[in-house]
Amino acid sequence: MNTLVIVLIAAVLLCCAYVFYGRWLANKWGIDPKAETPAKKFADGKDYVPTDGWTVFSHQFSSIAGAGPVTGAIQAAVFGWLPVLLWVLIGGIFFGAVTDFGALYASVKNDGKSMGLLIEKYIGKFGRKLFLLFCWLFTLLVIAAFADMVAGTFNAYTEVDGALKLADAAKTNGAAGTISLLFIAFAMVFGLVQKKFQFRGWKETVLGLVLTVAALALGMLAPITAGKDTWTYITFVYIFFAAVLPMWLLKQPRDAMTTYMFIGMIAGAALGLLVAHPTMNLPVFTGFHNDTLGDMFPILFVTVACGAVSGFHSLVSSGTSSKTVSNEKDMLKVGYGAMVLESLLAVLALCVAGAAAAADGTPAAGTPFQVFSSGVAGFFEMFGVPVYVAQCFMTMCVSALALTSLDAVARIGRMSFQELFSVDDMEHAEGWRKFLCNTYFSTILTLVCAYVLTRIGYANIWPLFGSANQLLSALVLVTLCVFLKVTGRSNKMLFPPLIIMLCVTGTALVERTIGLVKAYQVGSAVFLVEGLQLIIAVLLMALGLVIVINSLKAYFGAKKESEA
Repeated sequence: MNTLVIVLIAAVLLCCAYVFYGRWLANKWGIDPKAETPAKKFADGKDYVPTDGWTVFSHQFSSIAGAGPVTGAIQAAVFGWLPVLLWVLIGGIFFGAVTDFGALYASVKNDGKSMGLLIEKYIGKFGRKLFLLFCWLFTLLVIAAFADMVAGTFNAYTEVDGALKLADAAKTNGAAGTISLLFIAFAMVFGLVQKKFQFRGWKETVLGLVLTVAALALGMLAPITAGKDTWTYITFVYIFFAAVLPMWLLKQPRDAMTTYMFIGMIAGAALGLLVAHPTMNLPVFTGFHNDTLGDMFPILFVTVACGAVSGFHSLVSSGTSSKTVSNEKDMLKVGYGAMVLESLLAVLALCVAGAAAAADGTPAAGTPFQVFSSGVAGFFEMFGVPVYVAQCFMTMCVSALALTSLDAVARIGRMSFQELFSVDDMEHAEGWRKFLCNTYFSTILTLVCAYVLTRIGYANIWPLFGSANQLLSALVLVTLCVFLKVTGRSNKMLFPPLIIMLCVTGTALVERTIGLVKAYQVGSAVFLVEGLQLIIAVLLMALGLVIVINSLKAYFGAKKESEA
């Protein structure tokens, strides 16, 4: 089948979903453009920062469009491209976008409270503690998986016969790493200039584009040649600062600049498919079982992950975006719009992988990142872009997908840990509680634990990450059901995704646990790989089960319209 046809069908369906279903949700729940948002009510110049709608959209999209839509869609294509496409579209429209928008909406209507505090309000303090612990464990998985991907992308060496030597892509990878470092420095310059001169509109766009191009140009001229371990350390140093610095200084300007790159990447992929319109060489459907991944249910759903629905997105919606939205009318494009755009990115990744596959359906060699990067770079070369420039740009883009999620999740992980031990009156709290809630201590502890998990490797973490991610979305949906019920708003549209996600994630976690136990039984397990995965899987299942039981009790015990 022609890949162009697939992309056009997906784009039309996702646009129609935004215009009709998204607006229907906004009207059903109620949007008040005149209401004072938390960003204005609690403006502190650090977390609560009133920001225009498109900048918040850039932050939301950059933060949620991590490695998931590319890695998940390409990995899941072992079941065939049609099941992946159907789940990305159905999941993105009716599951993911609804959850993201709902989390943002509930948070804005509750003074910008994070999902943990929303659970305390609607489920109870015990539920909140368990949820925050679940979130913190989940953020460790995300940081570990994505940091390992980034370091692997920038790695200039490869192992041959037990010895390290420079890889063929050493120069390109090193340039992408250098560009990333310059990108961070220029983003802070962007933030400082914005803070002082308040550039808006075309001035902001021009400044952002100039700094983005400068980072690309300088990075290609002076590539840093370093190994994976070195890049891992550098990545963790960066996300430490991203977790503690004010939003306006690093996170927001970096998201805005990253969005320009993503637009270029998506445009390149779309134009390449439009001009070349290659054939989808991957098979339509390969069967309900795959020897490597397992059964299509539930593995397809947890592998596609962020391209269709993601609990992590809800943490971004309620953790950072809700504190920067300056007008409620922007919530639709930030919450619902960013998710459907991510679903389109997943479709593009699937089509690029399909075009790169051999005529007999054999997938292209390499990691999903490498397949997508080289495929889109090839499209750029069609338009006369030099090979080195195209490769550097795309390598930087795919690593930026992970980096933008990393800096968001590191901040959310730090905040989840702080909220886990915080009390209402922190001024008179015990010394140990103040120590645990210290911004720097909580950030360092989170990153140290995540670093230990990087030893497992992203390929081993991904199945567990996907299961935890989908379970997190189910827990968020339960909370949203209670919120909508007590505030007199319709919540029936949340029941199908809630039930399906609970079934999918419950099955996936049980299967994963059984597989890890069997690995121990046959003596092939290693503690730093299977052992840590088993511990986390059991903890996630136990926490998830208790949270769901408490949430359902709260839902059936809640009085309808008690907060209307």
